[in-house]
Amino acid sequence: MEPHFVPTFRLPLVRKGLPALVFSMAGLLAAPALAVNTDPNETLRPAMSLEGNYLAAYVAGSARDTAAATTFFREAIQIDPRNQELLERAFVAFLANGSMPEAFRAAERLSARDASNNLAQFALSVRALKAQRYGDVRDRLAKATSNRQADLTGTLLTAWAYAGSKDGKRALATVDRLKNERAFNQFREYHAALIADVTGNAAEADKRFKAAYEGERNTLQVVDAYGRFLTKRGRKEEALALYKGFDEVVPRHPVVRAAMDAINNNKPLLPTVQNAQDGAAELLYGLGVVGNSQGDELTAIIYLRLGLDLKPDHPLALVTLGDVYERLKQYDRANEVFARVPKDAPVRASADIAIGQNYELLGQGDQAIAHLQNLMKERPDDVEVVMALGNVQRSRKQFAEAAETYSKAIQLIGTPDRGHWILYFYRGTSYERSKQWDKGEADLKKAMELVPDTLPAGKAQVLNYLAYSWVDQNMNIDEAFKMLTRAVELAPRDGMIIDSLGWAYYRMGRYDDAVRELEKAVELKAGDPVINDHLGDAYWKVGRKIEAKFQWTHAKDSNPEHEDLIKILKKIDNGMDEATPAAETTPPPAIEAPKQSGG
Repeated sequence: MEPHFVPTFRLPLVRKGLPALVFSMAGLLAAPALAVNTDPNETLRPAMSLEGNYLAAYVAGSARDTAAATTFFREAIQIDPRNQELLERAFVAFLANGSMPEAFRAAERLSARDASNNLAQFALSVRALKAQRYGDVRDRLAKATSNRQADLTGTLLTAWAYAGSKDGKRALATVDRLKNERAFNQFREYHAALIADVTGNAAEADKRFKAAYEGERNTLQVVDAYGRFLTKRGRKEEALALYKGFDEVVPRHPVVRAAMDAINNNKPLLPTVQNAQDGAAELLYGLGVVGNSQGDELTAIIYLRLGLDLKPDHPLALVTLGDVYERLKQYDRANEVFARVPKDAPVRASADIAIGQNYELLGQGDQAIAHLQNLMKERPDDVEVVMALGNVQRSRKQFAEAAETYSKAIQLIGTPDRGHWILYFYRGTSYERSKQWDKGEADLKKAMELVPDTLPAGKAQVLNYLAYSWVDQNMNIDEAFKMLTRAVELAPRDGMIIDSLGWAYYRMGRYDDAVRELEKAVELKAGDPVINDHLGDAYWKVGRKIEAKFQWTHAKDSNPEHEDLIKILKKIDNGMDEATPAAETTPPPAIEAPKQSGG
């Protein structure tokens, strides 16, 4: 079975669970899920009729292809400019696509017809804030319909408008109107701190930063903004303590490492937010991250696009927008966004790596390799770049080359810390797949030693891979069984891990137990050829031969590797009496190492 390609993880940058604004018109772009295949190199041509353009835009919207939706909606509203519903849908598409002049023109028309149109007033208030028309910001937000989610966004934007007018007292009073709810508290205190700092109230800023930090110590924005605030006031040891605390939980985050290096080398750290426009952009960025973490891509994109209109070079907003496009599998658009990350931003290295990995996901493997090799020449000591090249090589089944590349990364790190477990895990799996089991086993054991308990999904993956490899070779069965039982406890919804436990039962001759676990695994990962093959073998052993052939047929139709397909076909024709069971040659389950979570 081919291991999945796993990109270098980038971290969620704000605590999950904060409410995102539910736009009253956000659903206008959405449609029932329809299959859409858009070639990024194909020039889109508008249809000849209103109906054709509307249908094309509707289908594109269902796939979150905002570029295509924009093209077709633009043509449609030219044909029928008085159609209110059409204009509303086009407005959302323009916003999500970052076509801001068109979006603002549409918002003006919509707000003229209906002054309580939330999203139109919201977008126009952001435009007014950018132009420093702070009274206009407050007037427009006051016209929008109030609800719990809109209250968070509208209240904080209003507060930033007061801050822009140099009225710090009213700005803080506005922030404090937000209800004392757990979901709101950190957002409220964080922006109160930023507003107090911008308006020159250092004592209040210190108090509010501390409250935001105590509410959740592992939120990157809070840690970084508070650290910068403390550094500016000469409290460098306190700032370093904040950054080190975050680094212990989320090792090697580039923003944190860059800040610590600056402090240690007596270099200045500018404030996160220096004016009202920066503050509003920070608010919209944070809400965009929340939308992304909650799976609401459209809302996330709209927030991020508006925030980037205020501050086009916001590095973390760009990285997050690129992440959203990656989630939508729009890798070409993700690369366009990542290329906009400022060259001097700490996260630019991660963006460059992501560009290379996305070339691989776009089927441009040679370009991916060339891009990452060029990055290695530019930054020969960057472990993340080297690891990314190894990841691409591994995804292309160049396992021996990948192991060699990971070895270069491991040489660069010197003495490994817990954050380096994934390097040993990747090299170990590459050794195993390239038939160098002794080396692979040693690396997997090292990964097991390093992976922290705070990453249960990561620990489950290492347990699973090592134990499955033992089971597959009829080695250390009892110990492997214990490890797999533990892995299932850590990741009870992971079909691949449950498959491993089922196969351990099979190798122990406990076929009824194997059937029970493998049936669970098939329910969780129905289309996996190896799991279906395993279940077929287990069914055969308990006498359920018709069901066994059904599972093997399903495995055959699920794109197994060639050598597995040959064995599956033999079992379909002859049963297991004259065929080799799956596990005698099946490699360990696919590598799905988790993203680390720091927020």
